[in-house]
Amino acid sequence: MVPDIQRKLGSDSRGLLGYLYGPGKQDEHLDPHLVGAWLDRGVPDPGRDEHATLTRLADLLDVPVNRHRAEGRSRRGGHVWHCPVRTAPGDRELSDAEWGEVARRVVHATGIAPDGDETACRWIAVRHAADHIHIMATYVCEDGRAPRDHGAAQRAQDECRKLERELGLRRLKSGDRTASRRPFSAEKYKAARHGWEQSSREWLREQIRTALAHATTPEGLFDLLETGLGVNVHVRRFTESGDIAGYKANQPDDVNRDGKPVWFTASDLAKDLSWPQVSERLAANPAPEEHPTARRTRPEHPLFAYADAIDTHLIPALADDAGDDGAAQAHIVAFHESLTVLVRQVPPELRKQLREAERALARATVSQTKAEHQATREFRKTTRELVYLATSGTTPGEGAIAVALAATIFAVQLIQQWHTRRHHQQQADAARQTVTDLQQAAGHAAQRPLATLAQHAPPPGTEQGFARDLAAAVPEHATRIAADPQWAALAGALAEAAQRGHDPRQLLRQAARQRELDTARNPATVLALRIQHLGHQPIPNHRAAAARIRTTAHHANPPAQTPTPPRAATPTPPRGGPHHH
Repeated sequence: MVPDIQRKLGSDSRGLLGYLYGPGKQDEHLDPHLVGAWLDRGVPDPGRDEHATLTRLADLLDVPVNRHRAEGRSRRGGHVWHCPVRTAPGDRELSDAEWGEVARRVVHATGIAPDGDETACRWIAVRHAADHIHIMATYVCEDGRAPRDHGAAQRAQDECRKLERELGLRRLKSGDRTASRRPFSAEKYKAARHGWEQSSREWLREQIRTALAHATTPEGLFDLLETGLGVNVHVRRFTESGDIAGYKANQPDDVNRDGKPVWFTASDLAKDLSWPQVSERLAANPAPEEHPTARRTRPEHPLFAYADAIDTHLIPALADDAGDDGAAQAHIVAFHESLTVLVRQVPPELRKQLREAERALARATVSQTKAEHQATREFRKTTRELVYLATSGTTPGEGAIAVALAATIFAVQLIQQWHTRRHHQQQADAARQTVTDLQQAAGHAAQRPLATLAQHAPPPGTEQGFARDLAAAVPEHATRIAADPQWAALAGALAEAAQRGHDPRQLLRQAARQRELDTARNPATVLALRIQHLGHQPIPNHRAAAARIRTTAHHANPPAQTPTPPRAATPTPPRGGPHHH
């Protein structure tokens, strides 16, 4: 059961009643009538009494408001409070009496009309559909004061959780007030009229998240939004310093009745897109490359580097003993940015599924835990490399994509577990849905790489040697893995890694440590893709590492007579981005 208190108070009681008792914008309203009111009897119901009028009902509701105005104490702003309450899909249909009880409990919980308070606000509840009601109240009490409704949204949610248990309805997750606001009905109807795939609110939210994943500076962010993604942006600055104070965005085709742009402030789109939080994320982007020899020990493809970063930075940050929830939350945000960029790397047939996964995971990036974005500087280097790959025109190989998606699924499973341990129910559910979306794409992406590995399976003698390595490395899973249909692909991956100089037994141990196999549906597939990834990692070059240490020490304490020249800045990657609306 979902209560949705409208944030802005209205100013026209008669107008809202006309909508509630009218046919609806698409003739969807059926049999509108009262199911509850501030009085047990005597309130006119235009849906049941042919002599009752909407004007008469509006006048009765507005009596305290008009009295207040007549006394010269009119309050600024609107006076019409509105809260639809809807059951979840699949719930049984409630009776009018049950809906009346729901309305009474909600106005009591929110402070609009506490039980027994004869000076409370006047209210009604109108039902014009099977699955929801509309509660309407005038926001002035009988004695002229405003209702005590601080925290009304959360209290309405809490009351609906109780009602779900009592009425036998689907138990929805308690919110933590961090979710992005859903589009209003008017926004959805406007999108439908114009043939837009999304409301302006949803579209702008996605474009800003996409730009954030690609940009490294405030100037780059706003430039990418305007020239690359087609978003109108207005930046507000402090008068004296000229520093950025905030920003708002507009979808170019979205105008009001007067033809003026409809603007959304960043914080209205999502709390994590407010300028203070965005500036923290941009400030956490990595510095230029630290040393030329560092790249020698990096994977040969950015998608393998992405899988490495999950192992090296994300997994430790989400571990039980990490002890820094702020850093963990920030790594989830940074990982989502990488996934946003990864969507552009995959073939078109996988892109839709990955975009759905990316949208679902967005909910898991925001919780009551404040993200400490500076902790993600190392992980964000991987995102920058993915951005360069996206703008270079290079097409990643199928094997690299399969490895990246397998690592992504494992990462999201860890994110789900992290949120579950902290009782972040909505975020855990979002991560769970993300895994479902990813698994379909990953299964499709892995088919051809696994077939290729199987075709390069070693001769029987070598394969038997790999079977002995398997039994020694993961004895508890060896029998099940050897019987897996993808055992030939795993043997092919081991052979490929061995040719690169890796120890197959050591790789099996490492892969089994980093990927949980107990619940894996296809353990050989998990290991094959994992070993293909590990096998592409360069064997550590200890001489290069020593050279970096010596050079770093030299630059940290250079001789006075030979100062080290400054390093050149890393160029900003080319702009670009999808625009569909």
